[in-house]
Parts: sequence; structure tokens; C-alpha cells
Amino acid sequence: MQTLSKRNVLLIGITLFSMFFGAGNLIFPPFLGYGAGAVSVPAFIGFVLTAVVFPVLGVTAVAKSGGLDRLCEKVHPQFSVVFSIAVYLCIGPMLAIPRTAGTSYAMFSFLTDRLGEGSVFGIPVQTAAAISFSVVFFIAAGIFARHPERLKDILGKRMTPVLLVLILLMFGACVLHGELPASETLPKYSANPFGTGFVDGYQTMDTMAALVFGIVIAINIRALGVEDNDRIALETIKGGVIAGIFLAAIYGMLTFVGMKSGSLISGAENGTEILTAACLRFFGSTGAVILALIFFIACFNVCIGLISSCAEFFSMKFTFLSFHAWIWVLTAWSFIISIFGLNTILAISVPILSVIYPVAIIIIILNLLPGAFFRQKQVQRAAVILALAYGVYSVL
Repeated sequence: MQTLSKRNVLLIGITLFSMFFGAGNLIFPPFLGYGAGAVSVPAFIGFVLTAVVFPVLGVTAVAKSGGLDRLCEKVHPQFSVVFSIAVYLCIGPMLAIPRTAGTSYAMFSFLTDRLGEGSVFGIPVQTAAAISFSVVFFIAAGIFARHPERLKDILGKRMTPVLLVLILLMFGACVLHGELPASETLPKYSANPFGTGFVDGYQTMDTMAALVFGIVIAINIRALGVEDNDRIALETIKGGVIAGIFLAAIYGMLTFVGMKSGSLISGAENGTEILTAACLRFFGSTGAVILALIFFIACFNVCIGLISSCAEFFSMKFTFLSFHAWIWVLTAWSFIISIFGLNTILAISVPILSVIYPVAIIIIILNLLPGAFFRQKQVQRAAVILALAYGVYSVL
């Protein structure tokens, strides 16, 4: 029975981290710190539970069960199919993948603003630039996603180390500006910092991402020479723990930057505005370039991983199209959704995630708790119904 070396386990963990760490992971921690201010610590703890702990548990549950569909089939076979498709659509072409392009483009405003307000063939030049960017972005992501077995090399060895260095550079600059005061605490955080941070963690989508990334991670582990399914599951869990450690550390840095940005920007509406203000303060005009690179690398990594994972799933469930055909179907679909813009995508994602997230969490917990009682069909069905009802209630 073959095992991965420590170096390769670390590589798998970094690859999984890079697949998790995208648009939402950059946007929401600084916004949490900015809004929580003096109560950032309890808000951050709540955020870490839904954005780090549950994703790691999700990776563990899926690895032990052998896939998302098997994880859910104890509830009901038809529920397993419907819920799996819903998760893959949300984490893929309906929300998460389109968000990667929109967020990346927003960070290049220091270049696109120079285009002015003219038009090209009757289309506003800013709209034409955004569409052109998305076309190139998604074509490139689709090309890389065709080779899931190489993601450990593309993401783990090359792109993610650059991303980590850039984020550390930004955090280090913030630490050196020790004179910056903590931001003013918003009412929703002062009333319930832990609970608000807990719900904020939903929007990273990482718990649902954990349910779908196992397919691609298993392919990469097999490419390293491990064939035994039990051993693949164990190595996947190890990689999930490493990814969680990286996520928690980076989230802490970004939350700290947001907390210290209250005097740099007022009335910020999202994390991109906060990080932009911080980087411009720390690095001058170069800060816009640094931040644009951070967002582009993070979002591009996630886009590749999601397209590849979703294509693997849909090619197994709907065999009338091959894996490569699904790559381009999902890429084209994501491009179309991305045209609606980042704010629209975020507005749509909140209620959908609020309904689905509690269900995903309860399924993960029930399949990890010891004892046969929690794996009984009646128990799982009752828990899922309650979680679904809670999700609907939270939206209403």
C-alpha cells in the first residue's frame, strides 16, 4: 500500500487550498474585520467555523464515504441526486465560477478606468472591456481545467506560492502601520459578533466546495502513484487539514487588514474597496498592481479547480457528453452568468446559500459523528428537513 511523502502531502494540501481560496475568500474576511472592529475576534471565530472547520470536515466526510452522492444517499437516493446537482450548480456555473471573473476584472479598474466612457460598435467601452476580459479569462481557465491530474503542478507548485507571498507582503505592510486604529463596529456585529461572523462564512462557499473537490484531489493523488481507495481517502483528509491551516492563517491576516482600514475608507460596501484603500495607502500606486495580481491568481486558481471538478461530476452523471465537452459547456455557461456583474451575482448568492448551507453542514456532521444512530435514515431525513426549514426561515 503506497503512501505520499510529506512533501507530496503538503503539495496536495496547498493545491486544495488554492482551489478553495478565491473571490469570496478575499472579499469577506477584510469586510468582516472592517465591520466588526473591536469585536473582530469573536466574529472571526464564528467565520472560521463555517469557512474553515466545516470545509475540512466536509473534505473528511466525502473522502470517507467515497463521494458526495454516497454521502447523501442515506437520506434518500433521489435527494442525493437533486442535492448533489444543486451543490455543483451553486459552487460551479451559477454562482462561484462566474464570481471569479467578475471579481478579477473589478481589481483592474486602475487600467480600465483609463478607457473612458466611449463606446465600441454601440456598446459602452467599459462593458466591452469587461466582456473581453471574461472571454479570455474563461478560455484560459477551460484550457487548464482539461488536465485535472496536473492541477497539483499548475496550482500547488507555481501559482499559489506567488499568491501567498503577495498576501504576506500586504499583511506585513499593515502590521508596520501600527498607528492605524481599529474600525468602528457596525450594529449587526456589536449585537451578535459570533453569529454574524458565522453567517458571513457561508459566502465563501467553501463547505460546499469541500463536497465537490474530492474528485479532482483523488485524481491528483492517483497521479502521484497511490491506487488504494482507503489510502487515497486518508491522504485527502491530510490535505484537507493542511488546506484548513493555510485558510485560517490567511483569513486572520485579511481580517486584521480590514479591522485596521476604518480610517482609510468610509462607507465601504465590499472587501475589494477595503483592500484597495489599504494597498494604496501601504504601497502607493504600486498597491493597485499588487492587489490585482492577488485577486487574479486566487480567482483563476479557483475557476480552474471548479470547472474541472464540475465537469468530472456531470460527465459521470450525464454521459451523453464527455468530460472535455462538459468543460466547455460549463465554461460558456459561467461566462454568460458573469456578464450580469459581481453585485448581481452576490445579491443572488446570499439567499440561495442561506438555504443550502445548513443542509450541507448537517449532512457532514451526521456522517462524522460516532455511532450508528446518526446514520439511520429516519434520523438523517429528520435532520435534513429541519436544516432546510431553518435555511428557508433565515431567508424569509
